[in-house]
Amino acid sequence: MPARRAPLLLIGAFLALYLIWGSTYLAIRIGVESWPPLLMAGIRFVVAGALMYGFLRWRGVPNPSWQEWKSAAAVGFLLLSCGNGGVTLAEDLGVASGVAALAVATVPLFALLFGLIWGQRTTRLEWAGIVLGLVGIGLLNLGSNLQASPMGAALILFAAAAWSFGSMWSKNLTLPSGPMASAAEMLAGGVALLAGSLLSGERLVAAPTLAGWGALAYLVVFGSIIAFSAYLYLLKQVRPAAATSYAYVNPVVAVLLGIGFAGETIGLEEGLAMLVIISAVVLIGLPQWRQQQAERKADGLREQTG
Repeated sequence: MPARRAPLLLIGAFLALYLIWGSTYLAIRIGVESWPPLLMAGIRFVVAGALMYGFLRWRGVPNPSWQEWKSAAAVGFLLLSCGNGGVTLAEDLGVASGVAALAVATVPLFALLFGLIWGQRTTRLEWAGIVLGLVGIGLLNLGSNLQASPMGAALILFAAAAWSFGSMWSKNLTLPSGPMASAAEMLAGGVALLAGSLLSGERLVAAPTLAGWGALAYLVVFGSIIAFSAYLYLLKQVRPAAATSYAYVNPVVAVLLGIGFAGETIGLEEGLAMLVIISAVVLIGLPQWRQQQAERKADGLREQTG
């Protein structure tokens, strides 16, 4: 790859991760005004998964094995059906898009806790981040936004926990390689969401508005395909700590967009919770960053002595 193109691709990928994933919360808020929440989320992932699957098969990527499909279905159910579906339901219940993004920023906290199940060691700094993050969750629930919708608050925290558990479990499962894993997970998660929509009796009471169609299209193309492809690209090009830095930025982007375009308001408690939760996520990321720096120095020394 030419040297000039690489920095531009990196910058574009980071912008996609920060701005697009941060803006999906507002797109969901707009979309649920026209669509039943589970139906919209199901259509989003089935369409995005089908497009990715078809493109990958056209490029010659092999079809996943039965075991890989089963693993992808389990992960897709936790991450997309429970995780994203929970966020979509919470926003349909009136939780502000910025507050939803802020609550989902607690994913790294839950990931550390669930990591203990598989024997993952947690440092003192990471434990400090967990405690600080729990304080942030407490502050967030003191705010008027989540107090006005207790069910929405429970759904948001359930979504973050499900996403974290699915992410940690996926490391111990046999999944398709590369982007095919995402395509299979989106197809499986989307089908589960459509089944949930059918079983819960969701119905379109009126034709979706132009804004509703636009929000769905944005979530399919930008939120599910482009942003995720950018994430995969960054995982190969930069340190994982840098690639996952969206967790610090997305809540801020979502809050600003919600205030600017949806008339949402953030109280003092939510503002303090934002600072506390983002600080907790930074604390959790520090040990990983330090370990990677030490590994890079060790690799450099080996190359010099070798």
